[in-house]
Amino acid sequence: MSPSIATGPVAPHEAKDRAGALTAGNATAAKRPQFYLSPALNAWRAWSGPRERIVHVIADRNTDRAGETPQAAPPALRVLVVDDSRAQRAVLALHLRRWGYRVTEAASAEEALEVCRTDLPDIVLSDWVMPGMSGLELCRRIRALPDEGYRYFILLTSKSEKAEVADGLDGGADDFLTKPVNPDELHARLRAGGRIIGMQIELLEKNRLVSATLDELQKVHASLDRDLIEARKLQQTLVRDRERDFGAGEVAALLRPSGHVGGDLAGFFEITPRRIALYSVDVSGHGVASAMMTARLAGLLSNSSRDQNIAIVSGLYGYRDAWPPETVAARFNRMMFEELQLDQYFTLAYAEIDLKTGRVWLVQAGHPHPVLIRAGGRIEKVGEGGLPIGLIEGAEWQRVELWLEPGDRLFLVSDGVTECPVAGGGDLGEEGLAAMLEEMHGMACGPMLEALVWKLADRMGGEDFPDDVSGVLFRFKGGLA
Repeated sequence: MSPSIATGPVAPHEAKDRAGALTAGNATAAKRPQFYLSPALNAWRAWSGPRERIVHVIADRNTDRAGETPQAAPPALRVLVVDDSRAQRAVLALHLRRWGYRVTEAASAEEALEVCRTDLPDIVLSDWVMPGMSGLELCRRIRALPDEGYRYFILLTSKSEKAEVADGLDGGADDFLTKPVNPDELHARLRAGGRIIGMQIELLEKNRLVSATLDELQKVHASLDRDLIEARKLQQTLVRDRERDFGAGEVAALLRPSGHVGGDLAGFFEITPRRIALYSVDVSGHGVASAMMTARLAGLLSNSSRDQNIAIVSGLYGYRDAWPPETVAARFNRMMFEELQLDQYFTLAYAEIDLKTGRVWLVQAGHPHPVLIRAGGRIEKVGEGGLPIGLIEGAEWQRVELWLEPGDRLFLVSDGVTECPVAGGGDLGEEGLAAMLEEMHGMACGPMLEALVWKLADRMGGEDFPDDVSGVLFRFKGGLA
């Protein structure tokens, strides 16, 4: 017959039965034989601590609250017990298993290291002083193993000097317990380690989720990037003719979006063999929405689809004419309010040129001032400002008239040029643009616009253009015969 040792909490009916049995047996208690307990067992009884079984420490975070559905306890943490004393390992392992941990034992640091190379535990509980490799060296070796997870390391030691404790912390240990170990303190330290491991597991899972999300976003971004590249190619085709010689004059257009697609539009079209029109448009905002608006406007200013051109008046028997520039601006404004009904607006510079006389009719609707470059290099600003298109319903614009002499040039330019930042701070401005144009006034239209882009890039110090750069340049050679 062996003594009965309680190993867990007692149910109410069991407590009642035991109480009755104890009462009935009081009379014979003195007759019970006394058993000899070995020193090791006596030590175990003194160290046995609380009798209740405790679920793994991470389950503490799932404690039931009133009205909440109980959560399933997570898998028990794995603890590696390392000690050259078999009895010490057995006592530690017994407590750990009773508390709900999964336990692996190792008789030396070398054996523990082999275990960790194949299956790393969650917590390592190791003696400091052992034959061969010490517990501190084991800690360093485990920290050096390739693994994304974190292993909580507790050193058991009789050392109490602060310098030795500091060495242990520097070596990678997370916590210390002084021998002889108090089971309540051990359990508390294990729960603390479990909380840290639990948070680390959650962090790893969140990092995996973030990485997976980033991968998906990169795929989406790559797909959008490909689409935008194709959209840029398509936008560049909105103005089919970039350069053209009309005999009495030559014209060239510039269109450089700041991103994949932009909100600027610049070009020209023929009204009649004697008259042509130039236009420069800047839609508010940037990106896809602005680019879609420029695509719509390009169709309304098309040279190939003249029946759809908002500036052209067509009649019977091939009759063709054009609305005056101020009427073109008003028609655009009415379209913005009555048909499109968008929150966007755009600025416009529009000019009609008579190739025989050199007469120019021009309207400026919130756009930068057109630049008149005289044959001798003198620069003049043209226009009277005016409201942007789509800003105020029923707005009106004034026509400006001027005359070109042979060799004169007219440049309709967007604010991406005049507001281009230059190295050292500030913008290029109208004066800076005028200085550039004076240097290049003898060049043909196409090369002159390309040279302008290079000069702007040089002034910016090699940075990317922050805004779309666009414009259309006309040079008058002389009247048609």
